[in-house]
Amino acid sequence: MHGPELTRFVVGIIGNVISGLLFLSPAPTFWGVIKKRSTEEFHPYPYLATVMNCLLWVFYGLPFVHPNSILVITINSGGLALGLVYLTIFIIYTPKAKYRGIILLVLVGELGLLAAIATFTILVFKTYANRSLFVGIICVIFGIIMYASPMSILKQVMKTKSAEFLPFWICVACFANGVVWFAYANIYSFDPFIATGNGIGGLLGLIQLCFWFYYTHIYNKMNPSTCLEDA
Repeated sequence: MHGPELTRFVVGIIGNVISGLLFLSPAPTFWGVIKKRSTEEFHPYPYLATVMNCLLWVFYGLPFVHPNSILVITINSGGLALGLVYLTIFIIYTPKAKYRGIILLVLVGELGLLAAIATFTILVFKTYANRSLFVGIICVIFGIIMYASPMSILKQVMKTKSAEFLPFWICVACFANGVVWFAYANIYSFDPFIATGNGIGGLLGLIQLCFWFYYTHIYNKMNPSTCLEDA
């Protein structure tokens, strides 16, 4: 292993570290949930999207779909475990009973969808290239959904004029994760699926950071009267 191949491997290791930080970034939020014994106005959708995204990428990285993808499998296995932990905490502490039903229903649906995709892939496609293409396209779609899921809170951010429920470190991790994996996909052996999903993900992370920065550092200075009313 040398030259571009070594560079790609090193960037992949860095990507694993940053992805790990992305999956860990909700931890302070959920520690606050446990202390307050309430999820308040947080939504479960980003964590449901994370679970489905990780399930699909683990399947994509399996030897009979896309060989030599151990880095993809390891980090997404960890992300899957953490996503399930976050959802368990959400079920316990959400004050909205409807969220419990939504979470359980969506999780069952995600497992059913994965089973259907896996069965179809194995039975219909007989080469690595075709399996990688089919599963890769699906992974891109759900990867974008995962990156976009925190965007569901932006409407509330604009309505309340506050970035309280837009966690800063999740935004940073989304942006950094997208950028690093986009770079990984373009080194040595181009992977259009990793590049597309993470390129768009990096852009969505940047948009979230812009919202956070504006409502945390700029809006209050431009509208001091609003701050006084809130106080």
